Amino acid sequence: MNKPFFEQQPERNVFGEPLRPCSISPLTGFFRTGNCITGPDGQARHTVCIEVTEDFLAFSKSRGNDLTTPMPEYAFPGLKPGDRWCLLAPRWVEALEAGQAPRVVLAATHQSVLHHVEIDVLKRYAVE
Repeated sequence: MNKPFFEQQPERNVFGEPLRPCSISPLTGFFRTGNCITGPDGQARHTVCIEVTEDFLAFSKSRGNDLTTPMPEYAFPGLKPGDRWCLLAPRWVEALEAGQAPRVVLAATHQSVLHHVEIDVLKRYAVE
């Protein structure tokens, strides 16, 4: 039996180390594995592990992405401040440019994010 993609190839974080889980509760990631992985086609999806803040939730909603309202059809519970969640890298950069970037869990953030933002910038927003 073939294993799912995310079990076949080791995904790496921004330090080049094995990617750590972002959140199991709520269960996050594009594939709802708890990890901010890219997927079988290598396309970056939800790859930045963030710690949600009230300011970021308001910013995201103002940009048309309501992250507080549950959507069970997508296994999305709705987020509250303090939750950890895998976010699209371009969305994080958009929040950064608007002065609303949430903090980042570097060990759980996929290395592909480095195509969008430099490690030194990410370190300034690090949770740990």
